[in-house]
Amino acid sequence: MSPETIFRIQLVLGYVAWSLCFGAYFWPRLKAMDRVAAHRLIATLHSFRFFGLVFILPGIVGSNLPAKFAGFSAYGDLATGILAILALLTVRIRPLFWSLVVAFNLVGAVDILVDYYHAIQTGLPTMPAQFGSTYAIPIIYLPLLMITHAVAFYFLLRPLFSKQGTTMPRAHANQQNGYA
Repeated sequence: MSPETIFRIQLVLGYVAWSLCFGAYFWPRLKAMDRVAAHRLIATLHSFRFFGLVFILPGIVGSNLPAKFAGFSAYGDLATGILAILALLTVRIRPLFWSLVVAFNLVGAVDILVDYYHAIQTGLPTMPAQFGSTYAIPIIYLPLLMITHAVAFYFLLRPLFSKQGTTMPRAHANQQNGYA
């Protein structure tokens, strides 16, 4: 099998394995949490994305790791991690917390999608050795991050759809959704 085929199989299986694990163990617990606690848990995971700076650390990745991929990935991860940390620090200031939750999920999801695009455009799946010791990041860590972004967007948008057609007073609805 070619390195590209192995890389692609591992990437797909990373999503499959994390989806199964997430569905069995994390999803039931997240659904049972209030919105703030669920978003804090997701933000905690994403607060470690400063680790993405490793893609621009000489000697850790291959010297031919495409700069277009490495730079965007490194700084996109750093921005996402900082926004997630700021969200965690501002949990008591709800309007700011919610703004930062939206921001880190948007920045993080766009970062991952653009990283995939850059990887494909630069032929990175044909040269997986350029990831060096960071090979596990796209195979194991990235699928979990993308799944949690999708869940975060679901939790952010769910109140918009679940409250349509109800006559629940606004103050009560805000309190139930973790805004008060």
